[in-house]
Amino acid sequence: MIAIPATTVANLRDLGSTPLSGGRTVRPGLVFRAGQLDRMDPAADPAVAGLGLRTVLDLRTAAERADHPDRVPDGTRLLIADALADKLSEAGAPAAAQLKHILADPVVAEEHLGGGKAQALFADTYRSLVSSGSARAAYRTLLNELAAADAGPLLFHCTAGKDRTGWGATVILALLGADGATVEREYLSVNPAVRQAFAPLIEGFVAQGGDPEIALAIIGVVPAYLEAALDEVDSTYGSMEKYVREGLGVPDDAVARLRERLIA
Repeated sequence: MIAIPATTVANLRDLGSTPLSGGRTVRPGLVFRAGQLDRMDPAADPAVAGLGLRTVLDLRTAAERADHPDRVPDGTRLLIADALADKLSEAGAPAAAQLKHILADPVVAEEHLGGGKAQALFADTYRSLVSSGSARAAYRTLLNELAAADAGPLLFHCTAGKDRTGWGATVILALLGADGATVEREYLSVNPAVRQAFAPLIEGFVAQGGDPEIALAIIGVVPAYLEAALDEVDSTYGSMEKYVREGLGVPDDAVARLRERLIA
């Protein structure tokens, strides 16, 4: 994994160089993860311009996209794959899609997320990233785009680049042969960047009397959230391979192309 020192893209990382089984690694320069791209400015940021992005996949909800529209380099395809669409239609916007709104009011946050509710809600959201139809369609698109014969460098993202994006990175790395410890390490590695990006919001929330545990539960990533998604994979499909094949509907030949292309 390679962290990229860019100033116009939040939480930008290259999955390249992540260690895989058999001494292999992920080939760098082909698959990137990030937070929202509303500040992307290739003209002012050589690091971003140098990525040569061919495709950007946006995992956010319609409301998130309207509030902070992506800016992408000229000639880059922008694909929409709302992973939370089904979750949104069932019970309104989940916490993962409205971080700033929740932290704006400590009273509302305590009512809806205090006493361990935040952790339970996020675990439920992570399970939905495995089981809901919209999420399966989103991650199917991600894998098929990475496996396409004419695929170039691809960036996938959500708002903070930690939950929906974190699950996407988990699926990719597990499929390529990363072990559990490596997958978890990549998942947790975004914590410093995310907490730094939301530091003013967290400080304001706590200054108004908000519970710091609530803020950290919704801003950060913790192993229990990832475990909830992995448990959903195991209980429903039995393995990541079956989840990709049966749950996402990605054919074996596409998985083979993806591995051939991304494994160095």
